[in-house]
Amino acid sequence: MNFELTDEQQMIYEYGKNVSQKYDRKYWMEHAERKEFTLDLWRQVGQDGFLGMMVDESYGGAGQGMFEMALLMEGMANEGIPLLMLVVGPTMSLSHISAHGTEEQKQFYLPDACKGDKIFCFAITEPNAGTNTMKISTVAKPKGDKFVLNGTKTFISGADVADYALVVARTTPHDQVERKTDGFTLFVVDMKAKGVDKHLIPVSVSMPDTQWTLFFDDVELGPENVIGEVGKGFELLFDSLNPERIIVATMCTGLGRYALDKAVAYASERKVFNDPIGAYQGVQHPLAMAKTEIELASLMARKAAWCFDNKDPDEGAAANMAKYAAAEAAIHAVDAAVQAHGGNGFTKEYGIFDIFPVVRLMRTAPLNREIILSYIAQYVMGLPRSY
Repeated sequence: MNFELTDEQQMIYEYGKNVSQKYDRKYWMEHAERKEFTLDLWRQVGQDGFLGMMVDESYGGAGQGMFEMALLMEGMANEGIPLLMLVVGPTMSLSHISAHGTEEQKQFYLPDACKGDKIFCFAITEPNAGTNTMKISTVAKPKGDKFVLNGTKTFISGADVADYALVVARTTPHDQVERKTDGFTLFVVDMKAKGVDKHLIPVSVSMPDTQWTLFFDDVELGPENVIGEVGKGFELLFDSLNPERIIVATMCTGLGRYALDKAVAYASERKVFNDPIGAYQGVQHPLAMAKTEIELASLMARKAAWCFDNKDPDEGAAANMAKYAAAEAAIHAVDAAVQAHGGNGFTKEYGIFDIFPVVRLMRTAPLNREIILSYIAQYVMGLPRSY
């Protein structure tokens, strides 16, 4: 693994700094407070050619890998403008269609999606299954050469602005399969199709991307809606789930770095007892420790992205470790930044505390740290299975 970025990779990493000249943190926060999607920013990223980062060039994409996608997210989060829909759309959905879709599916969905004209969300979580994906109850029953989809998905990011959802369903219920990983199928579902309904989930975290519960009531689907093979979707799932963990990790490291940069600027100017408070070890040390944790987590995220691109067997371990380390590091970084600002850290003017709910959310979502630690204990360290 080469730690030196190519000129192209450096350009991708610095894109966040460039686009933030027009769409800055103030723009992001104004939309977050209104719970309004940052559509103008999304379209700009599409026009600039970055939404199709992991899509083949012949379908309007950039033909890059997970490593470059991670650089894009981290660079934008460095400026305080993380696009959550980059996770569920370009990373989890478009890359999946590009890798496993039919020629007709690629031609129909990808060029417009790469430009930002078609938006995808990703639907896997269910109210009763939660982290236990094996027990999902959303079922697409065969009906002749078609399928009828019924079920419920919850905490689906951006379902209100999405044109399509990549839905994980069972075509064989879990109590009718030989192996628990059998019977999964991935479908592209038109969000305007008959039988699709959605309800807003009010959450306390201020973000432009809202959360929704989706209901599928006898939604008719055809073979053209199936991504990959019927009943073998589980084998493809981790092409979406490990990248999700990696890109969430880079969102966290970027936001942590953004908070620390603001804290350093403040502590270098704020004077108490005639000296800048940044000269005091009580302020320096927490910021320095947090900076170290952020950069370590960033390295782990880049390793995980490299592992994914190179089909390294350590991909799963690296992705989980990166997500765990980055969420913890971001929480520590924002906390240290708030403390360095004193009372000002809680004001809208300085905009530090606004970051905390987002990074705290990432300790729990999209996969909570307890499950991740159990994964590391079992699959990396060889401890007995705990769940």
